[in-house]
This record gives sequence, structure tokens and C-alpha cells, in this order.
Amino acid sequence: MKAFIIKLSTIFHKLATKVKWVVLVAVVLTVGYLIGKQAQPPQTGHTQIPAAVAETKVKLWTCSMHPEIRLPKPGLCPKCGMKLIPLVTEETETPGSMRQLVVSDSAKELMDIEVAPVERRFVTATVRMVGKVDYDETRLAYITSWIPGRLDRLYVDYTGVPVRKGDHMVSLYSPELITAQQELIQAVEAIKNIAKSELGVMREMTRATAQAARDKLLLWGLTAEQVAEIEKTGHVSDHMTIYAPASGIVIHKNALEGMYVQTGTRIYTIADLSKVWVKLDAYESDLEWLRYGQAVEFTTVSYPGRLFKGTISFIDPILNERTRTVKIRINVSNTDSMLKPGMFVKAAVHSRVAAGGEIMDPNLAGKWICPMHPSVVKDKPGNCDICQMPLVKTETLGYVSSDPALAKKPLVIPVSAALVTGTRAIVYVQVPDAEKPTFEGRQIVLGPRAGDYYLVRRGLSEGELVVVRGNFKIDSSLQIMAKPSMMTPQGGASGQMHHHGSMAMPQKNQAESAGQLSAVSKEQIRTVVEKADTAQKAAAGEDITKIRAAFSDLAQAINGVDMKLMTGHTHMRWMEYKMLLGNDAFEGAGVKTLQDAKRVAGSLAENIIALKKLL
Repeated sequence: MKAFIIKLSTIFHKLATKVKWVVLVAVVLTVGYLIGKQAQPPQTGHTQIPAAVAETKVKLWTCSMHPEIRLPKPGLCPKCGMKLIPLVTEETETPGSMRQLVVSDSAKELMDIEVAPVERRFVTATVRMVGKVDYDETRLAYITSWIPGRLDRLYVDYTGVPVRKGDHMVSLYSPELITAQQELIQAVEAIKNIAKSELGVMREMTRATAQAARDKLLLWGLTAEQVAEIEKTGHVSDHMTIYAPASGIVIHKNALEGMYVQTGTRIYTIADLSKVWVKLDAYESDLEWLRYGQAVEFTTVSYPGRLFKGTISFIDPILNERTRTVKIRINVSNTDSMLKPGMFVKAAVHSRVAAGGEIMDPNLAGKWICPMHPSVVKDKPGNCDICQMPLVKTETLGYVSSDPALAKKPLVIPVSAALVTGTRAIVYVQVPDAEKPTFEGRQIVLGPRAGDYYLVRRGLSEGELVVVRGNFKIDSSLQIMAKPSMMTPQGGASGQMHHHGSMAMPQKNQAESAGQLSAVSKEQIRTVVEKADTAQKAAAGEDITKIRAAFSDLAQAINGVDMKLMTGHTHMRWMEYKMLLGNDAFEGAGVKTLQDAKRVAGSLAENIIALKKLL
């Protein structure tokens, strides 16, 4: 019992010690809070500005959750109720454009930004396709019955047999053939009987009758030797032999011995496989780099390592809407009979691209080619040696018109530099000679993709540095700052995304902006609006020439606005409008289809709505 009491006393002693420390800590915290409370300035109900930010003049306040909110005074976010924070800093207060981002050297390192120059260079587009070997339709021959009769003998009784031109194929019995031979024999006898007649008219009529009988037999398929034999011997044959009209392989046997056939009944089909077709499927996005007469390389599974070559002879004008592909046909020499109809092939076309998307081919530059037979290429105009069709200039088919060594190089950027939004793209250009790393967003008009490069139609100049790595990070930074970007083309306040033609409308007093415009500037901008309305009305019609002319007039009106009369924020906004409207005018002036014209007109309509707010 005594031991138990001693142990219980020890436990109470330890608990008392811990309570003393807890009480002491509580007292210290309470005193510290009271001291801080006395030193803290009285609350005014506004968010306190950090010391680093207080040194600069705060003009706008935003929400960290909703960066599109921009208010001139501190307070609470109207969307989520969070306290607003100061938006502008020394780096973001005076941008050169609405899409400009200024970062520190350390931030650039963390963002891992890389740039590459915009350059002029020849690029190669490789188009890969798959397809099958097929018969050359121009080298198919059909053996048909030219007269009614009975097939008493088929000398070729199964498919796959090779035959040569002139080989006997069919023995045909025909009563009509007997009658025709008798007519010829009687006509020949009549000529002999009236040979000494003084009536010249009768002699001519008899000779004409005999010639008609000969022609009839020849048209029925008898050879000249067979007809001469009938005249010489006077013997009537009740059977007729049909011979092969061409050399090749029997690919179809459509009749059996003993069948009765009518005139035109098909008996055999013969294919000449010394030349074959290869039919390929090309995606619609690759058609830009395919031309009639181009060389094609392909391989087959049957002969690994063996490279075959052919020439594009036909590009189907109809697109398969289910597969989004177009049939491409190439002519291939097959003298060694290695290629069999039905074989699968993998093909590639290597197109070297010049300015304007023209294809460079030294063998076709400045030449004349047959539109039906691509193998017929001449240095001068004339007619095709095969079909006698007039030759056409290769430049009308998309080839360079002169020496490829003198061809103009296209303006290109790496594929990774473009944030593509349809026919437009956003690129970020490094601003030269800036004190800090500065990047400017720019909307450009893209051409087609050629390998690892995009052709640039408008918006960049040779030598400018575009961001090829880290551009998504820059775009995200602009989104956070509620500036125009790829994902938010109108800026954070727009709430609209993924539209390539909209323009940013910053949260700024419109009356103030309009007041900064001079009377001359207002009149020039009104001219732009009028020309835009004219272009939209033209695009609603069906006259492509009129549509192009209207957009060309719009481009002149845009270039006619004197930017020297604008300063400050108004100048910056007009630069944005000029870029986007200029892209619309450029595309519209070169549209090829009514569908493209309506697409450009839709983008122009949205941009003009924003421009009118500047007036």
C-alpha cells in the first residue's frame, strides 16, 4: 500500500510540472498578440499592398482565381468573393503590344525557352502512301464473238495462261459465216463471167459487190490471208478461228465449249503486264505536294530491299468522304514481271518545295508534257506522240517555271514554333534589343506543312527569332495576365476560346480610348469599316473575282491608316487590329473557293465589331 501511494505521488508531480509549462507558453503568446495589436495600424477595410508593390503605382486590381477581373480599386472579387490583388508591376505596366510578355533572365531559364530564326530555305515534303498493284486498263484486250455462233473449241481453257499476239484462241461455228463466204465466192465468179463484157457499169458493180463481201468477212474477224484463201479455193469453211489481238496473260475466261454466243459476247480478257498501274491512297492534307508527272518510289512485302519507281499519271478529282483520301495512280514498268496485280505497296514522294508551294524538279522545269501520257516530255510545245493531244507547260501543273537553281526560297519556321488554330497560328517572337527577355505574340497566316517546317504566308520576316520551345508556357503566362493568347484570343475577359480571328478588348474606358483618336484617324478607320462591309457583302455572293477584289481594297484601306497620328494605348490597340484585319484581308484576297471566302468573312465580321468600339 505504501509503494502504491509513493508511485501515485510521483505521477501527480510530473503532471503539475507539465501544466506549468503549458500555462507559461499561453501567457507568452497572449502578451505577444497584445503587443502586435497595439502596433498594427487601424484597418481601413482594403487589402494591404505589399511593400514591393507599393513602391510602384497600382492602377488595376485583379483576382488570383479570375484574372479577367480588372478593377481600378481594391476590394472583393465579384465572382468568388476573394480579396483582389494588385495586377500591374514594373515589367507588365508598359508593354509594347497587347500580346507582349517581359520576364527576368532567371524566369527565362526556368521556362526553358529556346528560339530559332525565321529563314528562307528549300524544304522537302515527304508524302507517304499505301496502295495496291493493278492492271493497266489501257493494256487490256478483250476477245469477243463478232458473229453469232457456237463455240466448238476453246484452245485456252484456264486463266493465267500467257499468250502472244496472233495465237489461235477459239474455233467458232456460224451459219452466217457460211452464207457470207458463199456471197464472196459468187461475187468472184461473177467478175470472171463479165470480164469480157462491154458494159463497164456492170463490171464496176460486180467488183463493188465482191469488195463488200471481203470487207464483211474482215470485219467479222477473218484475216486477209483467210479471205484470200476462200477466193482462191472456192471452198466454204463452216468454222472460224479467232486469234489473240495482243500479247499478255489470260485473266478472265467467260465462256465454255459448246456455248452459243451472240455478237459482242466476251470470251476472254487478256492483260499485258509489261506495264502496270499502282493505285495509292493520299490524304487530302498531302495533296498540296503531289503533282502530275512526279516520280514515286515504292516497296513491296514480296521483295524486301527492292526499290521500284513510277510516275504519277492521274490524281482523282473526287475525294472519298469516308476515308478522306484521294486515289493517286502511277505508271510502272514491269518488264521482269515481278509486280503482280493485287500486291500491297508502300510508296513515298519527295517534293522539294520552292516559294509559293511550287515543286522543284530539274527534269520538268520549263518543259512541256502530255496531259494524258506523263512519259512524253519535250523541250518545246507540240503534240503528244501517242495520243496527239497538245502538250502543256509544266508550270501550269505546279512546277517551277525556270532553272531550279534560280527558284526563290520559301519563308519557313519550325513546326514547334506554331500554335496552330486553323489557317492561322500564334507564334511568339523575341523582341530584339530589349533590356529584359521580351516576347511578343503574333498571329500569322500559315502555308502548308512541309516535313519539319511550316511555310509562312504572312506575319513574319526573315531573321526574326521565334520561340520553338517554351511557347506554351509564354501563352499560359499571357492567359494568367488576361492578355490575348492562343487559348483566349480576346483576352481573359472575353470568355471565348479557340477562335482564330477575334481580337482583344482590354478593360479600358472606351470613351477615353476614342477620345485619343484624331479626326483624320477616325475617318481612316471608318474607311476600313466600309471596305470590310463591302468585302462581307461580296463574300455572300458567288463571284470569286469580285470577292478577291473587295478584300484587296480592304488591305489597302488598312495600310492607309496613319499610325503616326496615334499614341499610347490607342496605338497599341490599333496594332492588334491591323494584324488581325490584315490577315483577314490577305486570306480573302487569295481565296479559291466560296467556302473559304465565307470562312474568312466570318472572321472579319467579328474583328470589325471590335474595331468599331475604337471609334
